[in-house]
Amino acid sequence: MEGNHAFFVHKNQLVNALQHVQKAVSSKTTIPILTGIKFDIGTKGLIITGSDSDISIQVLIPLVENGEEWVQLIIPGKIVVPAKYILEIVKKLPGEMIEFEVIDHFTIIIKSGSSEFRLNGFDADEYPNLPQIIDEEEHVFTIPSDLLKMMIRQTQFAVSTIESRPILTGVLWNLENQVLKFTATDSHRLAVREATVESLTNLSFQNVVIPGRSLSELSKILDDTQTPVEIIVNENQILIKMNHVLFLSRLLDGTYPDTSRIIPDKYKTKIIIQTKKLLESIERASLLARDGKNNIVKFTNIENLLIEVSSNSPEVGNVTDQLQIKNIEGEPVKISFNAKYMLDALRAIDSEEVQIEFTGALSPFVIKPIEHHRILQLILPVRTY
Repeated sequence: MEGNHAFFVHKNQLVNALQHVQKAVSSKTTIPILTGIKFDIGTKGLIITGSDSDISIQVLIPLVENGEEWVQLIIPGKIVVPAKYILEIVKKLPGEMIEFEVIDHFTIIIKSGSSEFRLNGFDADEYPNLPQIIDEEEHVFTIPSDLLKMMIRQTQFAVSTIESRPILTGVLWNLENQVLKFTATDSHRLAVREATVESLTNLSFQNVVIPGRSLSELSKILDDTQTPVEIIVNENQILIKMNHVLFLSRLLDGTYPDTSRIIPDKYKTKIIIQTKKLLESIERASLLARDGKNNIVKFTNIENLLIEVSSNSPEVGNVTDQLQIKNIEGEPVKISFNAKYMLDALRAIDSEEVQIEFTGALSPFVIKPIEHHRILQLILPVRTY
């Protein structure tokens, strides 16, 4: 990109785009060019890309949208701008339109109002190309943005943070008969969420495992609206297309374990309880159990419709809390579990009441919403005696 007046861009549009792509830029990268953000100006508009080679995010600012002129093209070309400074510079510039000009040896001149910055850029030809993904309709399925965001929120917390089993640091996606299923486990708990999606053909895939970190960054970009999001999966990449935004992530290698075997198919005790009351009770019980090793809460059925929630921290003291339940079937229950796991599970279930199915003091128990069975949370209890 040589010569004067390469392009002008609207400040707010540029700030929004940079905030998105910055999420993919890592300061820890060993590849110097990836500490930068690629600007590519052409007849479509300004395309901005950030990547750490695991995640790539690309945003298009079109020349004109809804009658508003966002970008004015003078001379097309591309340049890589240092990510560390560009967003802060742009945010603080005074004018509404910002002028970018690139002169010899990748020097970028940024002007707005009476301010002028000069930055040393990088050669855009050295920037890695994003992997090409086949964009054929039979490979695409769509899902509303807010639903995808919610499915991530309801499962991603259960991924493992321990790198010894890398496959468990991701969320498993399966698609069959238009039903998309997310599964996450760290081997102490399990979160499952299903939803119906749309695809033109009977598209299906198994064992697609997306890193938890990728999903965490994706959920920050997804809108809380029902705008459809297009998703394409291939052997080692997933591509998510939103309005003017492309999100690419690598997939994890390996085979995800079969978690269906640990979900009990019958129970000894089933209780129905108000989600909020149980959540608040466990929050109170865990106040004295802050340090991780003692974050254990006991759950004991003391009378037919009365449960005692208790916690004991030898150095601090203990707490007991009594809770009315709506209904109980089967044997009295007495079980201990990690309070954090239970709180995470309850917060992920957006239902006023939950049913909890127990199969004994040392067997996994299952938490489901009352209204539907599209969410399942499972927790392994803790032996305390």
